[in-house]
Amino acid sequence: MALIRLILGKLILFFNWLFKPKGMQRDAQDQAIIDQQTSALQLYQYEACPFCVKVRRAMTRLSLDIQVRDVKRSATAKEELLAGGGRLKVPCLRIVNEQGAIEWMYESSDIVNYLENRFSGVTQSSRA
Repeated sequence: MALIRLILGKLILFFNWLFKPKGMQRDAQDQAIIDQQTSALQLYQYEACPFCVKVRRAMTRLSLDIQVRDVKRSATAKEELLAGGGRLKVPCLRIVNEQGAIEWMYESSDIVNYLENRFSGVTQSSRA
């Protein structure tokens, strides 16, 4: 079973690399605003997890610079996820809002919807 997981993981990573999506183009000022907003986000993930790949592909499409923490390769990231989110499940997006409250969002579809709704085309400067 471990061999099958290894092979499937490598295939997932290969096809993700082969069919990498193009990033969204923004002007420099709008991208700087987005980059500042994404500094309050962290994605806890496993590199070859298909659901994590789905979230990372959405991040690439939206040109989001979100810190990625690999829970399998980092004991610190694993401890942070367990302490903050309460369970060892990936993908998990750690969100720090404007008031400083922390939310832990699980489920790849929920994370992708959140990212698309928040960053797909409207920047903070154009919302005013």
